[in-house]
Amino acid sequence: MCGRFTLQHTPQEVAERFAVQQTLFKFPPRYNIAPTQPIAVITQNAHGDGVRALEGYRWGLVPSWAKDDSIGSKMINARLETLSEKASFKHALKRRRCLIPADGFYEWKQEDKAKTPHYIHFRDDRLWAFAGLWEEWNGPGDAPLRTCTIITGPPNHLLSTLHHRMAVILKPELEGAWLDPQTDMEEALAMLQTFPDSDLEAFPVGKRVGNVVNDDEELIERVESKPEQEQLSLL
Repeated sequence: MCGRFTLQHTPQEVAERFAVQQTLFKFPPRYNIAPTQPIAVITQNAHGDGVRALEGYRWGLVPSWAKDDSIGSKMINARLETLSEKASFKHALKRRRCLIPADGFYEWKQEDKAKTPHYIHFRDDRLWAFAGLWEEWNGPGDAPLRTCTIITGPPNHLLSTLHHRMAVILKPELEGAWLDPQTDMEEALAMLQTFPDSDLEAFPVGKRVGNVVNDDEELIERVESKPEQEQLSLL
């Protein structure tokens, strides 16, 4: 699964990287983005105008048919293997796909009776996009609530040492087609491939990341691992 990630890049850098035409969401550097928080998403034609926009949606998908929005906290991730089957996701997969920009994420490795957090990022600290879906829910408020989820699939070799799932990172050349509402469901599903680990590295970090209140650069600092542990990176 993907339960925490980072976005240190500025809104301007995100807009430039993903050819955004309209920026509707501003944010500071984030080192501990957590479920139910507003997060940056990139949509295309979400308002019927064909514009590629950088917006802020709540993390945790709330389907349009939900009775209340509490279901969102249980739907921060969507399994790619069942996207086209589950009512919660299949309609969004057809027409409401989004990019979720990030530059790092966390996973917890089970070690004996404890779990050790690890930070995963590209060695060059590049921006990338998780494959995401979004929905609009009309609840009791004045404005519709827009929410999103991150798609997960099988891990690559590096991530398999930490967890049995991995958030889907889209190849840059597929981002435009993923956003395009004209891309059909089968084509979209074919894009959800396990990202190779050749440019990624992972290393242990401090346990402060477990508390969502903490959101500072110290969270992504490498900590010394146990002598018997190997550093989780590909040389």
